[in-house]
Amino acid sequence: MWRTQTRREFLVTSTLLGAAACTRGRTSAAATPRALPPLGFSTLGAPSWSWIRILDAATESGFETLELRGIEGEMDLSKVPALAPSRIADARRELADRGLRVVCLGSSANMHEFDPAKRAAQFAEARRFVALAQALGAPYVRVFPNQWVQGVERERVLAQIVAGLRELGTHAREHGVTILVESHGEFTDSATLLAVLEGADSPAIALLWDAHHTFVSGGESPEESVRRLGRWIRHVHLKDSRPEGTGRRYVLTGTGNVPVRRQVEALLQLGYAGAYSFEWEKRWHPEIEAPEIAIPHFAATTRAWLREALPNGTRLG
Repeated sequence: MWRTQTRREFLVTSTLLGAAACTRGRTSAAATPRALPPLGFSTLGAPSWSWIRILDAATESGFETLELRGIEGEMDLSKVPALAPSRIADARRELADRGLRVVCLGSSANMHEFDPAKRAAQFAEARRFVALAQALGAPYVRVFPNQWVQGVERERVLAQIVAGLRELGTHAREHGVTILVESHGEFTDSATLLAVLEGADSPAIALLWDAHHTFVSGGESPEESVRRLGRWIRHVHLKDSRPEGTGRRYVLTGTGNVPVRRQVEALLQLGYAGAYSFEWEKRWHPEIEAPEIAIPHFAATTRAWLREALPNGTRLG
């Protein structure tokens, strides 16, 4: 937590003013043309928020997209009442009324499992998410590679992951959905991720670039990651952190030592056409700033960077 009230008041005021300058309620958010690339956030950052509160918060800060990763504590989105089959039409209308769209559903499915029962459970979850993505009109479902299996040769683990992705990709493509592999776990460097993506060799398999992980865990500069992985990137996670003790602490965007601005600029130079999405890991780290502060702060900060990089309000690429 920030240590002085003055600091908190400054952050809250600045982020709310930034958000207010971009949107004045639901009608203007839906009706105002956007010259800058779209911003979004993951619901992982607001684990206690209801569906409607998520939508209203997104509108208030001028977001255009959402990534769904749990709602009100339920991580299996197929079990969320607001997204039940009987409510899908309502959910789509509620999104459209606010000028919002869901771009990605974040599953927990891991592709490295060898145990048949565990592997079947991972695939079952991924298929449920694909069905929900199709119903919501969301283009992407995220899965994890996710780790090397102890006692198993890496070549076998890689082959297991690739086989799983090919199977899921075939299924997803039939439903108009693309499976995204996230740079996560023990798969955070470009060489390893390329082995997965090129091995899968499927038009229905692409990359969710968690830019924090390739920098912190993978040891790569943003420019290197984008140069090597750029053609695969369809969605991104952006977040900041700083060293604390033996680990790291997530901090407000632009206040840590992760080069988030350079990550944004590298994506612009690439001509990336997707959303610039904030993944605030409040679900896993309850001690970090509240979503009411962190989410609008990301919007204001990132929008300012985009305006400076694109002074005429035009997209690159």
